[in-house]
Order: sequence, then C-alpha cells, then structure tokens
Amino acid sequence: MDFGLSNKIALVTGGSHGIGQAIALALAGEGCNVAICARNSDRPGFRGKLEETATEIRAKGVDALAVSADVLVAEDIKSVQEAVIEKWGTVHLLVNNAGGGGSWGGSVVEETEDQIWLDVYAKNALAASRFTMWAIPHMRKQKWGRVVTISSSHGREAGSRAWYNVAKAAEVALMKNLGLNHDLARDGITFNTVAPGAIMLPDTGWFYEKEKNPAEFDQIVDKQFPLGRMGTPEEVASVVLFVCSEQATLVNGAAITVDGGESRSF
Repeated sequence: MDFGLSNKIALVTGGSHGIGQAIALALAGEGCNVAICARNSDRPGFRGKLEETATEIRAKGVDALAVSADVLVAEDIKSVQEAVIEKWGTVHLLVNNAGGGGSWGGSVVEETEDQIWLDVYAKNALAASRFTMWAIPHMRKQKWGRVVTISSSHGREAGSRAWYNVAKAAEVALMKNLGLNHDLARDGITFNTVAPGAIMLPDTGWFYEKEKNPAEFDQIVDKQFPLGRMGTPEEVASVVLFVCSEQATLVNGAAITVDGGESRSF
C-alpha cells in the first residue's frame, strides 16, 4: 500500500529511542525526510542516540535532521522548530512523542511536590501543545497536515500515578478539541492520539524489571497481558504510519489504543 508520504517533511519529538525512533524509521521507510529531537543520554547501553538514529534514517534514502533538545525548556523547543524551517521551510507531519514521567514522584500522592505535577505536565501535554501550535500555520498554508500525539493507555483510564494520568489525558483532550475545529479540518489537517499500553523498550523501566528476575517477570506478563507478551515499538509505529497516511483522511480526533487488549476501558 502506498501511504502517500513520499517527500513529506516529518518531525518526531523524542525520536532517538524506543517508540519515537521506531516511528521516525517507519516514516523514513515511506520516503519522508525526518527531523528528530531528544535529549542526548550518556546512560551505558542506551540505544538510539540522536546522530546514530539520523544515520539510520539517511540509510533509507531520505534526509535527516537531529537536534538535541529538552522539551522542558521552551528555548530548546524553539531551536528545534527553527532548525526544521531553516532546513526544509515547512512541516507536514508532527509526531508528539516526547514525554514520560510515569515513575516520577512517590507513591503517596499528597506528599508529591507541585513541581512533579508541573514537570510531568510540561514534558507531555505542554510540549505537545507548543509543537502543535507551531506546526499548524505551516500545515494550513499547504492545506495538508497530520499531527499525532503519543499518549498512553493511562491517558484514557486510571491506573498510573495521578500526575501522569492527568498529563496524558490532557494530550488526548488537546487532539480531540483540535480535531473538532472546522477550519483546521477543512484545511486538510487531522489531529489524533495513539495510546500505547505496556511496550518493552531497551534500557527503560520494564527492561530493568525483567533483568531482575526474568522468570517471575514472564509469569506476570503471561497473567496480565492477553497476548502473553508486551508490545514492541514497531507495532505502535505501524499504527502511527497509517494515521499519517492519505488513507486515513477520515480519522480525525481519534484516540487509538495500541495495547493488545491490556486496558479495560472501551
């Protein structure tokens, strides 16, 4: 199937590792020129640093741009935006993938400092809003655009730490509200959320939990997840790819859960 994405300009935030990296490579495989931004990490064994991912993108026969940025810093966000426009002059596809913070803070909600709430919200919903508001005028001008925000199944149901649920639910609300905007829809722009469940990512929480006791971890996974396994970044990327495609014109304001049946909400 031709997704109609050849020569489009894409920006994937948090695009050097995990789900973001898989999305960036999937878009490159469909002929998109891809910009990625992320914080560079010095953690041992951390796969997918910015320039390494950019090299993988270029190996698919397209152009790449890698910008080091912390989405908690407004000036860093602005530097990414300026770099994309300086290089390509526009953006067609925006994937708001940068986020996290689900393990921040403590287990006692009333003892959690305000700064945790603020930082988790800023890292997720506020960053998505800032990138989206920047992208909209470019998409309006060309009468075509796709904005996909990577939320979480915990953006659609309770179960995580409260500040994370709040931030991820806000991302879903942002995309739904923009999808309802008649002017934006009639300018050919769609806004959607993809909400992954538990995804196994190298050098992250689930990965380290499995390393502690592989047999016990596998028993928990077998009991908790209908498929008997966790998801992969590539499975999330496949859904994002379709939502970005020409075939997904009628998909607007949707929140699509990608979790193998793990969540309990409808």
